[in-house]
Amino acid sequence: MNAHSTPPIRVAALLAMTMALAPFATDTFLPAFPVMADALHTNIHTIALAIPVYMLVLALGQLIAGPLSDRFGRHRVMLSGLFIFAIASALIANVKSVEQLLSLRALQALGGGSAMVCVPALIRDHMSGKDAARFFSLVGLMMILAPAVAPSIGSILLEQFSWPSIFVFLTLYAGITIILMKLLLFNSSYQARGRVLNVKVWKRYAAVLSTAPARPFLLLQGLSFSILLLFIVHSSFIYQGSFGVSHQVFSLLFGANVVLMIVMNLLNRYLLNFIAAEKILRFSLSLQALGIVCLILLSLNQAPLWAFVSAMVLTVGTMGAISPNIQALFMDHFAEHGGTASAVLGATQFAMSGAIAAVSTLLPELVLTVICCQAACSVMCLLLIWSRSSKHDTPSHASI
Repeated sequence: MNAHSTPPIRVAALLAMTMALAPFATDTFLPAFPVMADALHTNIHTIALAIPVYMLVLALGQLIAGPLSDRFGRHRVMLSGLFIFAIASALIANVKSVEQLLSLRALQALGGGSAMVCVPALIRDHMSGKDAARFFSLVGLMMILAPAVAPSIGSILLEQFSWPSIFVFLTLYAGITIILMKLLLFNSSYQARGRVLNVKVWKRYAAVLSTAPARPFLLLQGLSFSILLLFIVHSSFIYQGSFGVSHQVFSLLFGANVVLMIVMNLLNRYLLNFIAAEKILRFSLSLQALGIVCLILLSLNQAPLWAFVSAMVLTVGTMGAISPNIQALFMDHFAEHGGTASAVLGATQFAMSGAIAAVSTLLPELVLTVICCQAACSVMCLLLIWSRSSKHDTPSHASI
């Protein structure tokens, strides 16, 4: 990536397409859970395991590919990951059992993780400080479109064709992303940035994990993303199962979260001109906690759907400001070993959230149970962010 010759919007769009692999891989087939359960002779709860399985292996894929991207280059690892994702998606369209589904989802996640881990590393290769925070926010703004449209795309494909068509769509999406990357980003004018260090993998991880000021952001990323993933995993049960809405209405309700995500993302980009990223993060996590408190009260009082959706939108929508700031604050500590640092961040995010989501499927199938899991994650986030000294609020002035 040549930050000076390639338009930032184009770069952000391409990186957002890669980061969107995760929401597309998880959200497009949410409306198909009941149909897939019937086709594969199982239940919705078992089909839902395909999401935490994807997240857990996504973490493994990032741990493997991050150091490889430091050693062999971002472009080779990213394109290889996209190719693996495309192949696995095509194979999932032909599965005959839930065991095959889960196995191929693991392969799909391995490829997706390999591609996605290169995105924060590429950004950190070229910028830092507030510039990086704004660019992460720009990528996040574009990426928000994926969870907004993914359930609707899945619903349309399900209505017009059948559930395998959803995974055909994912195959085509990855293929198109590969072509655009080759044509517009990793072309003859592509210039790698930063030194390629011939350092052993374990030393790379040791260097990242020994950076004490960055460690709290690892936990914050994993816990805050768990709040989002808990909603995603159980959204079909909450809206279609508990409130009894159709899959068309479910897609609309799911997409409603994106409105506040966009608002929070745009507000974050504006406020970064005046306020340190950590202060914005602290406020956003507190606002998310308020949304969860509202969800608990509404669930206990059997509130109507519109009230519940409003509180869930507040809870999920704040991620529009939370994730970009956590990523920027963490990656700002690593001018070297950017790929490895990105791998640690991504692996922590997906492993922790995948494990929490998997455990949640073993708990009593109640809406309040899901919300209580979100509340536990939110409390830990608040303890982490508010226990940090105010000296960390000083904005970073690192140069590009």
